[in-house]
Amino acid sequence: MHVPDGFIDAPVSLGTGVIAAAGIAVCLRGAHRELDDRTAPLAGLTAAFVFAAQMLNFPVAVGTSGHLLGGALAAILVGPYTGVLCVSVVLLVQALLFADGGLTALGVNITVMGLVTVLAGYGLFRLLIRVLPRTRAAVSAASFVAALVSVPTAALAFTGVYALGGTTDVPLGTVAGAMIGVHLLIGLGEAIITMVTVSSVLAVRPDLVYAARGRVRELELKNTPVRPSAAGV
Repeated sequence: MHVPDGFIDAPVSLGTGVIAAAGIAVCLRGAHRELDDRTAPLAGLTAAFVFAAQMLNFPVAVGTSGHLLGGALAAILVGPYTGVLCVSVVLLVQALLFADGGLTALGVNITVMGLVTVLAGYGLFRLLIRVLPRTRAAVSAASFVAALVSVPTAALAFTGVYALGGTTDVPLGTVAGAMIGVHLLIGLGEAIITMVTVSSVLAVRPDLVYAARGRVRELELKNTPVRPSAAGV
């Protein structure tokens, strides 16, 4: 989904750049309420994980592959504001060092893969956990659905951006069909990765999952008294 330079015209690229900059400014302020001694280290690990996972492509159809977007996963683990910042940093590094997504299209990529995936994924996640039981399984299931929906939503958002400023001769209907259809399959892979990751963290440190705080019981360490051995009597 990384948009290259020249694929979207200058006015729309500039407009999405303004949206992305405004979104990041809001998230920088909001992240102060999310980051603490538990979330801050995990934010760095989350950004590193999303970066590494985006470098790995998995096949979804003949001649087509996909990779993790990570917006829903980051938001669930470290909070929506911090999640946007994590994805934005990943996209910036990819554009600067790996030419994965153009610099002039950075606003488009942050808007679509950062803001939209977090808003759609985290918003749906919060709605689901309000009606689901307060269990780890319910949190994992909600993360699966949230990630699954966030990816085609991002594809739909990109289609809207292309409709406004696409520079190629490919018809809008063709772009919409290809993007949304393929990203439904990519969303399934994203959902599995997100659910497995969230479930793994929940199993060992549920207190580290920002969106699950207050939803599941934290692990308790119990002190088992040591009985004196016969030799020591």
